[in-house]
Amino acid sequence: MLLSVLTWFFIFTQYEREPRARQLSQLIVSVVNLTRTALIAARPEARMDLLRELSDREGIHLYPAEDDDRVAELPDRAILRRVRELLREAMGPATRLTMEREGENALFVSFTIDDEAYWVALPRERAERYLPAQWLGWGAAALLLSLAGAWLIVFRVTRPMKRLEQAAAELGRGRRPAPVPESGPDEIETLAHAFNQMSADLARLDDDRALILAGVSHDLRTPLTRLRMGIEMAVADEATRNEMAADIEEMDRSIGQFLDFARADAGEPAAPVDIAALLEELAGLYRQRGADVSVAPPAAGVSPLLTLRPKAIRRAVANLIDNALRHAGAAGPIELALAGAGSGAAIEVRDRGPGIPAADAERLKLPFTRLETARTDAIGTGLGLAIVDRVARGHGGALDLLPRAGGGLIARIRLAGTPRT
Repeated sequence: MLLSVLTWFFIFTQYEREPRARQLSQLIVSVVNLTRTALIAARPEARMDLLRELSDREGIHLYPAEDDDRVAELPDRAILRRVRELLREAMGPATRLTMEREGENALFVSFTIDDEAYWVALPRERAERYLPAQWLGWGAAALLLSLAGAWLIVFRVTRPMKRLEQAAAELGRGRRPAPVPESGPDEIETLAHAFNQMSADLARLDDDRALILAGVSHDLRTPLTRLRMGIEMAVADEATRNEMAADIEEMDRSIGQFLDFARADAGEPAAPVDIAALLEELAGLYRQRGADVSVAPPAAGVSPLLTLRPKAIRRAVANLIDNALRHAGAAGPIELALAGAGSGAAIEVRDRGPGIPAADAERLKLPFTRLETARTDAIGTGLGLAIVDRVARGHGGALDLLPRAGGGLIARIRLAGTPRT
């Protein structure tokens, strides 16, 4: 809008300059011709009275032109250059035009009478009619009105679009945004209505999923509990009983992983978490179970306090520890560490196992995917790393599976610091 107004102003000045230049040059030529004619026709004794009357009534002064007159250069203005060209066409190529002579400001034009050179001086305000004041006022008013109208139009469109953008971001992070107002232009109103409908449908689907998960958890775990009790009472062989109990525990753990993956902890609120304290606590729990798990000193300059979903991050780290113990526990100690990751922080679980080929690192983060090498076996659902990756992405980060110097694997959870809940 501003560009269009400025363009209009430029075009207006370009097309209006020529008529004004011709008008000013015609005025000057008329004044010079009338002055010359009057002086030639007047009696010598009356010429001084004539010059005095021209000065008093019209502001026109006449001066003899001398070779040593101090004359300023004509200002570098397009309209004045054009006026000088028109004057020379009408009065001769020797005609001079200036805005200052001998320190006096006026519009001075040279002419001759019987080989005598003179300067005729017109008041400067009669020449400086570049743009009438009313045009400036109208132009400023048009510009202000145009900008105000453009602002209102943009505000009416961008405000509901901004609300839609914020609501879409909330929805993408697993939250339930409040319905956006269905107002504004027709297209925006239709879009807002469709978004609200989609958001409501997703909320109903999420509620149905939570209800189904609760039913699945109850319907599957209740028979497992009865089986566990039956084994304890009915099976006499201790070795067989232990194997069956281990199978039941594995089934229960698999069900838990299915539920964790489907639930994704979207409803858990974020809270301040001391990562260093969390790692020490988890390492202590695993050491009580006989596992060789230690905590390395935190990286320098990395704050251990982050706003995270506590249960989700705890479950993710525990999954990585379980994975390391299952596949690399016999190869050496498992090491936990708080490390830096760009401007954020990272949690690392390091082992000395066989590692993972770089080509398979991304694939192993997909659900129900296992690596058919010495690092894995038939145990597990293939959801552990997928759960960790989802938790990491939910906190604005990612899961990295990196080779460790000297052999082994570094499973790194990169965290942005504030979860995208």
